[in-house]
Amino acid sequence: MENDLVKLKKNISSSFKLSGFLILSENSEYLAEQLLPFDTAEREKWLTVITENLQSQRLQSAQVERSALEKAINEINRVGLDEDETIFSAIDAFSIPRYNYNRQSKKFELCNERRVVLTKPSMKSGHLRQRYELLLQKTLRHELFAPTIIENGVSAESRIKKFKLLYCENLLATSIVGEAVVLGLLTQLKEGKFFIEDPTGCVELDLSIARFHAGFFCEGCFVLAEGAYNEGVLKVDGLGFPPVEPATSSRAFFGVQNSWGGESGKLLKYSSRLQELERSNTDATIVFLSDVRLDQPLVMEKLRMLFVGYDSCPPVAIILMGPFAVSERQPHALRYHFDALAALANDCDRLKKQTELLLIPSCEDPTAPNVLPRPAVPKTLASGLLKAWPRTKLLTNPCRLQYCTQQIVVCRLDLMAKFCRNTLHFPTDIENIEQHFARTLICQGHLTPIHPIASPVYWDYDPALWLYPLPDLIVIGDSCQSFSVSQHGCTVLNTGSFLKSKFSFKVYIPSTKTIEDSEIPENMED
Repeated sequence: MENDLVKLKKNISSSFKLSGFLILSENSEYLAEQLLPFDTAEREKWLTVITENLQSQRLQSAQVERSALEKAINEINRVGLDEDETIFSAIDAFSIPRYNYNRQSKKFELCNERRVVLTKPSMKSGHLRQRYELLLQKTLRHELFAPTIIENGVSAESRIKKFKLLYCENLLATSIVGEAVVLGLLTQLKEGKFFIEDPTGCVELDLSIARFHAGFFCEGCFVLAEGAYNEGVLKVDGLGFPPVEPATSSRAFFGVQNSWGGESGKLLKYSSRLQELERSNTDATIVFLSDVRLDQPLVMEKLRMLFVGYDSCPPVAIILMGPFAVSERQPHALRYHFDALAALANDCDRLKKQTELLLIPSCEDPTAPNVLPRPAVPKTLASGLLKAWPRTKLLTNPCRLQYCTQQIVVCRLDLMAKFCRNTLHFPTDIENIEQHFARTLICQGHLTPIHPIASPVYWDYDPALWLYPLPDLIVIGDSCQSFSVSQHGCTVLNTGSFLKSKFSFKVYIPSTKTIEDSEIPENMED
């Protein structure tokens, strides 16, 4: 292998000289490492294409810098994509744009106000108002609440029952309303008494005969309450969630601007080139593992087998979610575990060159409070891993991924237990509990529709937890039993615990939007 590298470096230097370029030894070594996996004919072809690209860059000197080489390789790998189109990108939660709904224009508008972790007190209620406006505008468009349309002299009400959405102030201004439907925040303003609250006021709820629809109804979520109002109390007949809106309909109210996040100026969901690449690249996979305890020797051995197994067919990305070690009193102890992780892939050259390694921390990992979004693992703790595996990225929790036109949300949180502990009404059909879990996230359009005491959030960065418009895939790293549920064009995947599930993990295949259950065998011969 070393002799091949030396020969390839010499070949690169001579090819560059023939094209009128000079290249430093460390840069030729970098390029040689990129070309080493190919056979001799392919190497010659790539060298020709790279030198032609360098000539088109119109460099100021004959000396080829590392940045020019990287630009040439990236442009070649784009396979005809525009400059701002990327095949794969990971998006930090703190860089996700915030949009406010404008009732006059009926559009979402980009908010350019500076955001900070310790924001102004008005954002405590402000971020809930923004979430309410998001849910209100899509609820009013739903066929159950939209104004009646007369078609050929026949009212649409003859085919479907319509409801009129009321506000709390409408109820508070009178004493009796026979049939009322209100959208608002489910909250406990007095001990043992629940209220529904919107920006116009709050109304006490009587839930004694309420029929609960599917989902987990926790304090802090938004609900549709239907019932009869009498003397300050809404006696609820039915309690449900805001209706779901297809992602294609939701995106129309954002325009073509990039509401997802990332470096692209426009939303890549509409790129025809990326759509074609997505369909044609049937070998592309994304691997998800959660509860990856690097301080456990058996986990490290299984990860070594995983890396060795994938070295022959590298996936697009491997996502490892924490906790990466049992809570350490000394945070810097985690550095040794990341160094050991880097050593596992020492002989996996193809994997390190072609696969993104993404690390997402849990609330138990060091150096950050238990508030979402949680900052990434500090670079000082993973410096050895970043050096050994340059395509490693330290991400926030949650974060967003973009593969071609597909949008993926990843969050490491034991959310099922929070829902079960805090729900007002536990679903009766326990065998379908994963369906209730998925419905709660999809209808609420938020990763943590629950009281802030159970799951605190930085108010200014609440949009990083929005699930609106619906993404293609929501990945939750919950330590409960793994599952996968698809509803309304969105798949909710729980990876389960890598440590507790006999080292099983999930593989996502973007070309078919399918999920495969995988498990690391007892030995490589299996």
